[in-house]
Amino acid sequence: MPLRLTRMDVEAAREDLKNRTLSHIGSRFGRLLCLASTRDYSTGTYCHDGLAFRFSEEVAARALAEAHREEFMGLALRPLEDFVGELELYIHSVPAKPEEIIRVWQKLEPYRVAIPIDSDRITAALFLANVKIALAIVAMAESRRNYPH
Repeated sequence: MPLRLTRMDVEAAREDLKNRTLSHIGSRFGRLLCLASTRDYSTGTYCHDGLAFRFSEEVAARALAEAHREEFMGLALRPLEDFVGELELYIHSVPAKPEEIIRVWQKLEPYRVAIPIDSDRITAALFLANVKIALAIVAMAESRRNYPH
């Protein structure tokens, strides 16, 4: 007999996710990419073994989808200046050279997987445009840091 999905269960799972996983990630981009990485790119199904064990697969999937959508909207709708700051914070939190991350992001556009499947086209387009603009700004700032005039 399948378990009934309740709002309370989903909220408890979201709180668990926030406290045990997301609270350790210091940037909005980092949290967004973490949540996006729990989604199977072929089926769109979210999976997190720890949450599924504590709650259920269905509750975990719903909690992840909601958290992903919320984190995406919170970042996508930020003013561009804040968006640039969030991207810069993320780039400097990754154990790789910022120039390399910028180059790969500009070339491969891996940030596209961060968009939730049910996002509206306008918000998704705004997010993509802001990432491209922010990358250009951060790249210029990195260039100035590395090669001051």
